[in-house]
Amino acid sequence: MKFSNNNKLTKRLDLPLTPFMMVLWALLGLFVLYPLARLMYMVFTIDGAASFTNFTQVFTNWYNRKAFFNSLILATSVAAGGTLVGFIFAFAETRLSLPVFIKWFIGAVVVLPFVSPPFTSSIALTLVLGPNGLLLNFLGIPDFNIYGFLGTWIAETLTYFPVAFLTLAAVLRAIDPNLEDAAMSMGSSRWRTFRTVTLPLSAPGLANAFLLLFGSSLADFATPLVMAGHTFPVLTTQAYLQITGMYDLRGGAAISFVLLIPAVLVYLLQHYWVERRSYVTVTGKVGIRTTPKGASGFIEILILAFIFLVTIFIIFLYSIIFLGSLVNVWGVDNSFTLENYVYVFTVGLKAVKDTVIIAIASTLVGSVIGVAIGYLVSLKDLPWRKTLEFTSLLNYVLPGTVIGIAYVIAFNSGPIVLTGTMSIIVALCVFRYDATGIRATIASLQQIDKSMEEASLSLGASRLTTFFRVTLPLIIPAVTTGMRYLFVVSMTAVSATIFLVSVRWSLLTIRILECITELLFAQAAAFSVVLVLIVFIAIGIISVMFRIAYPDYVCQTRRP
Repeated sequence: MKFSNNNKLTKRLDLPLTPFMMVLWALLGLFVLYPLARLMYMVFTIDGAASFTNFTQVFTNWYNRKAFFNSLILATSVAAGGTLVGFIFAFAETRLSLPVFIKWFIGAVVVLPFVSPPFTSSIALTLVLGPNGLLLNFLGIPDFNIYGFLGTWIAETLTYFPVAFLTLAAVLRAIDPNLEDAAMSMGSSRWRTFRTVTLPLSAPGLANAFLLLFGSSLADFATPLVMAGHTFPVLTTQAYLQITGMYDLRGGAAISFVLLIPAVLVYLLQHYWVERRSYVTVTGKVGIRTTPKGASGFIEILILAFIFLVTIFIIFLYSIIFLGSLVNVWGVDNSFTLENYVYVFTVGLKAVKDTVIIAIASTLVGSVIGVAIGYLVSLKDLPWRKTLEFTSLLNYVLPGTVIGIAYVIAFNSGPIVLTGTMSIIVALCVFRYDATGIRATIASLQQIDKSMEEASLSLGASRLTTFFRVTLPLIIPAVTTGMRYLFVVSMTAVSATIFLVSVRWSLLTIRILECITELLFAQAAAFSVVLVLIVFIAIGIISVMFRIAYPDYVCQTRRP
């Protein structure tokens, strides 16, 4: 039985959905649009009158101008370096004939930055190349300074290149190897084939990866705060110091608002590349898909050597974090001790508990909201669905510093006061980081034949019954993706949440940052190890939980 378009719309937009949509719009208005409106009002008004003074004062200060250009220089450098490293890793994973366990090993190393606090690389670099650093002491180099642009660039590149790797690996897998075979069969060398076929077809992915890393570096707060120092200021740290050091909320809001200009521009460019550019290689025509050709012998050796060095360096840095957590004072008293972990589970126990509680609450609430928004956006006849999607993704696009300051302005006074509560931190995590779950849900729903839902409805099942028995089991991979991501970022977030912590609710990342600023690197390393272990355990629990509840999930996630 087939429904007409109007009947389908009526069936899918029955009464239970109407109040639910109203609740979603109310939540988006309260936790997305309202804070940004309050931020803009503070920046562009003085005593209630419209004024650009706050905004222009940011650029009249030479130090802020320096911070602005430093932010652009750093973001460009990280994007270029991270995209290059990510492309080399992706090329090796998709084009070289590597053993399966080597590919698995590369993937395991790449995932480490995703489940770590954003300044883990900063801690490791400080322990290795900072004052009393392991490598400096070993080489006898007393005057080397890792702080500034160099240290920040290395730390951010190591943190964000996995994003480029995942993006470009998907692009390279989608390129039809027959195109490369055709070029080589006509006498083209492997290098020429790479330059004229592989690289041009990878252009959209390269541009997308570059823009993703540019935006990530631009919004990064923790790494510059630890590594940049006074010699290399950036806007994110300037906004934070303006508020916490100068107690100037209006000035900090104005500085953070400047970040919106390149952030929005990057988002628009990324949207253009993803949505408008088309380098089609998957045509749907039947044919034999050959094995992709790799590089020549010498180039392949260089690629493998580079990957080996980077991988070993990453493992070395994370090993240093673990070793650093087992000594008294790094570089001074390296005797073995477990006191740092005793410190974590005594003095820092409240932060551990609070972080886990907030992460669980954010994951549960965010998963429900993410699936609901993704489901509504997937309804092609739903009015304002694009507006709903854009609004739900808005907080994700903007730098965390901007969102954190906007929440302080919006909920520190006025009709709704939430500062100092768990609710404001959970709301920020949900409405800032739910984008991955929303996009995954939309992508999964687009792959489901609507006739399956229509058949259930035609047999008399209610909308809720159809959703839970038909639709939800089919999108379980998307739900678990969103839940895992939400839990990880809720555990490791710092750039936005640092403005919202209080005596009542603390976070592990903030305790790590406090330890770093107090030069307690051993305790900071112990906190980091505990955080990473909690994240891995939680990811495993989420996966097992859904495999038990939906056994078919195992089949759905396996690739043929």
